[in-house]
Amino acid sequence: MHEGDRSRYGLVTAALGATLLAVGVFLPWYGVSLTANGAAEARGLAERAAAEYGNSSLQALVQYNASRVNLLVGHQLGSASGHEALKYMSVVLLVLAALALLDALAGLAGARPGGGPGGAGASLVLVGLVASVLVAYRLISPPGIDHGMSFLSVSLREGGWVTLLGSLLILGGGVWPRVRVPSAASVEERVESALTGLSGWTPQG
Repeated sequence: MHEGDRSRYGLVTAALGATLLAVGVFLPWYGVSLTANGAAEARGLAERAAAEYGNSSLQALVQYNASRVNLLVGHQLGSASGHEALKYMSVVLLVLAALALLDALAGLAGARPGGGPGGAGASLVLVGLVASVLVAYRLISPPGIDHGMSFLSVSLREGGWVTLLGSLLILGGGVWPRVRVPSAASVEERVESALTGLSGWTPQG
């Protein structure tokens, strides 16, 4: 017995992961909400502007609407996809997804590029590992967020988790055990053994 073709299950898993990785980049990654401090600052700015530049009617209107700003606290004001928020890193993730998909499809089509020991492919392991680390980093530390700023809060959306899942599937597909294929000599030995067991006759060289 010897190591043979890369596992089709591993290759299909990697192809699915590459697809999720690419799709996840364009899904919402982050949601932005207004905090209580942000609402108070917005009210203060509006009231000061109205007091300095507005007439009594404008000031009354600002006072009326200032109290309604509190209704926005905690509600999501907008979202950003991975492609919008990550910029250059999103391009890297898309390239990694394309490489993983091409590698997996080549394996499914019958090509047998070099693989790591006991795995569906060392290249898939590398791509999945790099993508997983990049995505996990940006889930833990969103880009462009000042942690000292208390006006806005950022929450994670589904896009980041879909992308992380895709990266892990690529990694899992890469380490999937390879298919063990019997050698020609092993097949001949089994045939001879079966013939011997059935008839008691031993083939002569």
